[in-house]
Amino acid sequence: MVQRANRRDFLQRSAAAGIGFWVAGGVEAAQSASPNEKIGMASIGVDGKGQSDSGDADSHGQLVAICDVDEKKLDAAAKRFPKAKKYVDFRKMLDEMGKSIDAVTVSTPDHVHAVASVTAMRMRKHCFCQKPLTRTIQEARVMGQVAREMKVATQMGNQGTANDGLRRAAALLRKNALGKVSQVHVWTDRPIWPQGGNRPAPAPVPKELHWDLWLGPAPFRPYGLGYHPFSWRGWWAFGTGALGDMACHTLNMPYAGLELRDPISVEAETSPDRNVFSYPKWSVIKFEFPANSWRGPLTLTWYDGGKRVSKELLNGKDPSKSGAVIVGEKGKLYAPGDYCDSFEILGKVDLPKVEFQRGPNHFEEWTRAIRGGPAAMSNFHDYSGPLTETILLGNLAVWAAGNKVEWDAKNLQVKNHMPEVEHVVRGAYRKGYSL
Repeated sequence: MVQRANRRDFLQRSAAAGIGFWVAGGVEAAQSASPNEKIGMASIGVDGKGQSDSGDADSHGQLVAICDVDEKKLDAAAKRFPKAKKYVDFRKMLDEMGKSIDAVTVSTPDHVHAVASVTAMRMRKHCFCQKPLTRTIQEARVMGQVAREMKVATQMGNQGTANDGLRRAAALLRKNALGKVSQVHVWTDRPIWPQGGNRPAPAPVPKELHWDLWLGPAPFRPYGLGYHPFSWRGWWAFGTGALGDMACHTLNMPYAGLELRDPISVEAETSPDRNVFSYPKWSVIKFEFPANSWRGPLTLTWYDGGKRVSKELLNGKDPSKSGAVIVGEKGKLYAPGDYCDSFEILGKVDLPKVEFQRGPNHFEEWTRAIRGGPAAMSNFHDYSGPLTETILLGNLAVWAAGNKVEWDAKNLQVKNHMPEVEHVVRGAYRKGYSL
């Protein structure tokens, strides 16, 4: 990799110039750097989803550094990527390897997403971050703002945005194929991890785990069984529950097609086991959206933990384990599954012909943006940041279950004064971590 500084300048300038649109054809073709000028990649988190993200990073560039707080997982990744330098602290990795890194993947627990991504982006590193983009609502806003300010190419890991099925369904909704839409319903079979319980008892920290680094920006607590490596999703301090985990997938198509941004109110019903430590076993959350410039007002209802839509809403069909249905005056669009790979129309609707930008592989869409192509559909500022804000507002309602939250999206404020939910809007960070 020769002439590093000149190559990195090219990658940064070209990403700033690449602005694409997914709905229509005629998008500017991606420019390409020299085949010999590989993108220097680093992966923060190499287990779980980080296994495939680091593999994608290496196949679309050159993985020069890997980071994980679990040395057992880190050593396993080092066998796959023997040329990548190993780190347990992403801050040290970025400090020491910054000149060799053009782009990072962030595949950590949710509470570390924002501090790791923002640290990298402020160093002008392009960023691919797993879903949900952040743990708090303000973090999602900041992620988008920093991405725009630093002119870096970004992508959230909700891979369904690259599906032709999703893009076609969204284009049909934007063309008003169902007529006036009044309701959206989205459901999931998650959680598949424990929720609704109290904190685990303190336990010895596994010798391979750097527990203080795993906590990162979160307040200190003793290690306990049930945090690492997977069940952190169910804890308020670290994860975003079933809604945060899956809505970036299952809500993705309705969000793209109906611009489900900036709800004005949200309220939740939950199982009675909701507490200050863990998300509840189930929730049903109702969002209210105002009219925008091209569609009328509508409601969105989210279901998790075994709650689903009725057969009647699906015209007598048994609901899938997860999916989405959009209710219009002419008919309904039903997309079973998590990603809207396919959909069907319920009712007699003559579908218009629609044009939409067919995307490449989800990860390749990001690396094309790094090289000067159109911005990835799920970039932080224009798409995945606002999507994450909408989703996480549902968790704010879960915390305030039984109370309707009136929301001021512009200022990220609860209009009907609920100081007890402020921690869901804005996080606090331990010394050594910040946005």
